[in-house]
Amino acid sequence: MPSRTLQIPTADGQSDAFVAFPDGGGRHPGVLMYADGFGIRPVLREMARELAAHGYYVVVPNLFYRHGPAPLIELPEYIGAEVRPSVIAQVMPMIQAHTTERVLSDADAYLAFLAARPEVGTGPVAVTGYCIGGLLATRTAAAHPGRVAALAAFHAPVEAAGPDSFSKVTAEVHFGHAEGDLTPEALRELNDSLDAAGARYTSEIYPGTVHGFTMADTDAFNPAALQLHWDRLLPLLARTLPKS
Repeated sequence: MPSRTLQIPTADGQSDAFVAFPDGGGRHPGVLMYADGFGIRPVLREMARELAAHGYYVVVPNLFYRHGPAPLIELPEYIGAEVRPSVIAQVMPMIQAHTTERVLSDADAYLAFLAARPEVGTGPVAVTGYCIGGLLATRTAAAHPGRVAALAAFHAPVEAAGPDSFSKVTAEVHFGHAEGDLTPEALRELNDSLDAAGARYTSEIYPGTVHGFTMADTDAFNPAALQLHWDRLLPLLARTLPKS
């Protein structure tokens, strides 16, 4: 599976990004994958490669490139309870500095990058994200309704996007929530907002999960939930992104 690190020109400089795509040439639907707050690391590269193996050109940008190239902090191989607070303390200032204006400016650049790649087909793209990346994916889909055909977000604070964003999304949507993040009552309120916006969506709590359940290098990891994530994501992309 070919993969490499590339530079994406943005309004504020250059964003380093990991890309993975099928071997053998040809053009493939593009997928913009937003990492969680811990950023690009082996587990994200492996997830991008796995998705690319299904026939997609996947780009995972360094969300916080304004602070330097990835890795921005020294991450342990395993992010357990004893190190999580210190890791979060290091990444939180970068998350807080990543304003909506920056998100949307960068989204323009990332989608322009996909449109210009000779390996990417001319049809619509998908955006997916994890944790804070899921919120970024939602904002990207709302800002580019004519370009984004599929939106997926996992253990993500998507409710922060708000009804105004949901009403602009024309993509088919899947939200996979952690049981530890969202009560059934909060899920009903979120889904009511999606209904009011006329969204085409599935939005569900993954049983027995806590925040971060897709990430195999953390103590939040849930293998069954990761598989459910693939079981939801892959059919969504197959329905919405035409293969060349």
